[in-house]
Amino acid sequence: MPRRERLNVVGVEPVGPYALLRLVRNGIDPGAPGQFFMLEAPGRVLPRALSLCLAPPSELHFLIDPIGPGTQALAELERGEAIHVYGPLGNGFDLTVERPLLVGGGIGMAPLPYLAEALRFPPTILGFRSELHAEAAVLMPGAEVVIDPVLVTDVLPEGFDILACGPEPMLRALPSGQLAWEAPMACGYGACYGCAVEIDGELKRLCVEGPVLSAAA
Repeated sequence: MPRRERLNVVGVEPVGPYALLRLVRNGIDPGAPGQFFMLEAPGRVLPRALSLCLAPPSELHFLIDPIGPGTQALAELERGEAIHVYGPLGNGFDLTVERPLLVGGGIGMAPLPYLAEALRFPPTILGFRSELHAEAAVLMPGAEVVIDPVLVTDVLPEGFDILACGPEPMLRALPSGQLAWEAPMACGYGACYGCAVEIDGELKRLCVEGPVLSAAA
């Protein structure tokens, strides 16, 4: 069950252009890989939805791309500060797959380290726009990394069960699999419809019907 707790900051570490926010878990269930949490950024009205990146003992880790005021505020937190966190929310990945292949694009790699641990480190392909962004691959030892103009779909092997997260063009270019979609979320529990995306002609609220959705072949 989701819980709302005020969690202390353990630290914020740079990972290429991203920031890895580490929080004291305080008994919160980390949930399933692919689920997300609503983090209340200091001084901001709306919380930010972030997928869990790692869940070591007693901590929760979130990978942040500080591109706006909310995410920038989270990336600038200091050790000992505290923020409210609500979760886990949404639907995560189905782990009962025979031949998993993890695919991530940019900040979409955020839920993959936690997913990789749950699946005992299957093959992984990560795509980034630059060498600087590709530094985030340090969180996924052993992953194959490609950098623009090479795309993950250019090196995609056949015969695997794909579990992916990344920008919409990447997800739409992938064959069948489990896809974690990205969209701004204002509430996190289906009330505002702000995160609705059109999938196969139907609107899906990613916060309650996703973020992970199955794609047909």
